[in-house]
Amino acid sequence: MSDEQRPIIELDYDYEELRAPVAALCAKFPGEYWRAKDRAREYPSEFVQALTDAGFLAALIPTAYGGSGLGVGAGAAILDEIHASGCNGAACHAQMYTMGTVLRHGSDEQKQAYLPKVASGELRLQAFGVTEPTTGSDTTQLRTTAERKGDRYVVNGQKVWISRVEQSDLLLLLARTTPKDQVKKRGEGLSVFLVELGAAIGHGLTVRPIRTMINHSTNELFFDNLEIPVSSRIGEEGQGFRYILDGMNAERILIAGECIGDARWFIEKASTYAKERVVFERPIGANQGIQFPIAQAYAQMQAAALMVRKAAALFEADRPCGPEANMAKLLAADASWAAADCCVQTHGGFGFAEEYDIERKFREARLYRVAPISTNLILAYLGQHVLGMPRSY
Repeated sequence: MSDEQRPIIELDYDYEELRAPVAALCAKFPGEYWRAKDRAREYPSEFVQALTDAGFLAALIPTAYGGSGLGVGAGAAILDEIHASGCNGAACHAQMYTMGTVLRHGSDEQKQAYLPKVASGELRLQAFGVTEPTTGSDTTQLRTTAERKGDRYVVNGQKVWISRVEQSDLLLLLARTTPKDQVKKRGEGLSVFLVELGAAIGHGLTVRPIRTMINHSTNELFFDNLEIPVSSRIGEEGQGFRYILDGMNAERILIAGECIGDARWFIEKASTYAKERVVFERPIGANQGIQFPIAQAYAQMQAAALMVRKAAALFEADRPCGPEANMAKLLAADASWAAADCCVQTHGGFGFAEEYDIERKFREARLYRVAPISTNLILAYLGQHVLGMPRSY
């Protein structure tokens, strides 16, 4: 049966049985908690531990390895609710999609050694080493190398914008194992490794934190003859780019869920304030200049949420979902940014005050139109691969 002939997939994205306990957990971490972490640029360890103890970070790990065995739609709903509650799932969301590379392409020994410990929280797999200073989003041209020498690989190179390295035990690393001039296709010659950070940092791996406009625990990594065992390689040598592409669709769907949650938070804040704030003897929400942008943001958010549902349903059915995953991330990021902008505009000067949490969430929401994949690259992908127009990059 062709894809066109298959029944319509059930777009189940409500997950109320998950949302209620997530919201209850998040209520224990109010705005004061996040403002303090933001000012000090500290990792929200208590929040991440609470999510771990409740089993939410192991939601997508199969039950055979100690997880809940849920689908990516459930993961997106968890992150949606975290962000709609005013919290920030970016502190730990990578664990949900990085583990997929180990699950789908790792050996039985690797899965048995790592996944149960990731599920229990004994190990944290929250760092994903792909982007480099000189190649940016052009992943197939990365220059970090892993040269095999006997039963070891020797890694040299540099990575940038790698988050949560100092808060992780494991790093999923993409490196070149075959020189570019020796491969037939752009995506060949790259391999994926699961690096144990405790053994690597200070022994060939240097981590340099980068202070940014948001509290994201971001770093630059320097590899100088770092030796890692051959057993740390996931799957076949040279096939790493294909392996991480699998995880990128999940990543985009999950982060789209976060963006929907952010949009919900901004819209609730804006509409509530618009009903309560009285200027010129009437609620400001009675003015179309205030009311219409909020209503427009709400419609935009609802439409984006439908695409997130569709992408998640296709992913869980193991059907091609590249266009849908990319569109979900694009539309959800745009929706959250539109909601953020109208929320600040609705609050006026109060939108810039720390105590309202809007300025913090505003800064955090802006990230997702740039990363983990930029708006322009998604549009280029759709233009070329979906609409059949000439390649633009």
